[in-house]
Amino acid sequence: MPVTGGGFTRLPGGSVVVALALPRPGNNGRRVRVLVHAVNRQRALTRLRNLGLRAVYLRGNTVPPTPDEITAVLHHPDGLVWRETPEDDTESWHPIGALLR
Repeated sequence: MPVTGGGFTRLPGGSVVVALALPRPGNNGRRVRVLVHAVNRQRALTRLRNLGLRAVYLRGNTVPPTPDEITAVLHHPDGLVWRETPEDDTESWHPIGALLR
């Protein structure tokens, strides 16, 4: 599943934040914005694959994470969050476990 609407940002410490628009499991056509903080892009995608999202690939850097998204994922203990409506600032970020249940 090549991902459209994704991208990444390299942080000053060398780590990256990857943002992806993925189909919501069990919900036809709905997409969620997933943010992953990791050492590098490959490790970020591996973290998602280890959760059961096996065919996730990042093609390009068309929609990198915003500064607010970077702050949200850096302040989460798991460094892995999602939100169904990325443009809605009133919706809070959720831990990835809530998406996969």
